Amino acid sequence: MKKPVIIVGAGLSGLRAASLLHSKGVQCVVLEARGRIGGRVISETIGGTDLGKVDLGPTWFWPDYEPLITRLVKELGLQTFLQHTEGALLYEQSENAVPQRHVLPEGAVQRSFRLHGGVKSLIDAVHDTLPSGIVQLNTTVKAIRMDDEGEVTVEAGEQGLKKEWNAEAVILAMPPRLVARRLAFSPSLPEELMQSLIETPTWMAGQAKAVAVYETPFWRDEGLSGQVTSWAGPLQEIHDASPDEGVGALFGFSGMPAETRRELGQDKIVDLVLEQLIRLFGEQAGSPISLLYKDWSDDPHTAVKEDAEPLMNFPEYGPLGHAGVWEQKILFAGTETAAESGGHLEGALRSTERAVSRLLENQYK
Repeated sequence: MKKPVIIVGAGLSGLRAASLLHSKGVQCVVLEARGRIGGRVISETIGGTDLGKVDLGPTWFWPDYEPLITRLVKELGLQTFLQHTEGALLYEQSENAVPQRHVLPEGAVQRSFRLHGGVKSLIDAVHDTLPSGIVQLNTTVKAIRMDDEGEVTVEAGEQGLKKEWNAEAVILAMPPRLVARRLAFSPSLPEELMQSLIETPTWMAGQAKAVAVYETPFWRDEGLSGQVTSWAGPLQEIHDASPDEGVGALFGFSGMPAETRRELGQDKIVDLVLEQLIRLFGEQAGSPISLLYKDWSDDPHTAVKEDAEPLMNFPEYGPLGHAGVWEQKILFAGTETAAESGGHLEGALRSTERAVSRLLENQYK
């Protein structure tokens, strides 16, 4: 009888890998350091009420270009709605300049969709395909060892407690930089692979996201889409984040480097965000029902020190390189390892299908 496949990480990649393996009758265990599933997916309930949910991580997908997530959403019976882009966008050059309105020609904005209940609804639906007990939370993997006979052991530990699993193979469904900085391998990974891991930026790890929630999407009454490009900040890119019914919401990505955000502190950043929203959308924007903020650079299960450097361009993601003696035993999954759609939910699914397919070819012929 074969030993289980150990999957490290219970984000979309890790859960989908477990679901695919389980459907093939392959025993697996998912180990997750956090006390929750989802990884970089967080869908927060607005104000602790039933007003809906907003995403502090990934938000959209594009059915016209992303077949895997489109098919999975349909298979799982999840409800979707079109991202609101109708109306003028605003362009802010400075704090003192009046924002410019621009109406884009029809078809200029790629059609994207969101999930009713947030992206967490996708995470929950994939998780629901698994038997109870497969996912083990609050379990931080520390080391992976392989003996002379090729037997693999995965070691996890918390607060002095240690637990081990014998594994047929290991799928690392976590950011490459976390693999390099947080896991010990014996024997060591090849130097070229380690360098590739460290040089692969973690998507969203240097970013922060703010979401302001209002009773209604009032900017739509002014003919605005909610989209903003700003050189003034603190938010450099803003979009309509309203749920499919009920309240309105605006979310934005920070344009500040992680170090600057750390120096200012969350309270000051929130004040600056509200000042910017008032400049753009008027006084009504200064009184949200709720304002949620997530700085991913402060998340120890997402970011490492290298991620504090802001990205100047979209990273070139893809396979990480040869694993040497580990080649048949360790497989990488996660959006940073996708040859296509890296950084997107689609990329997470693509990398997972590649990893599972390769594992089945290698270990379960």
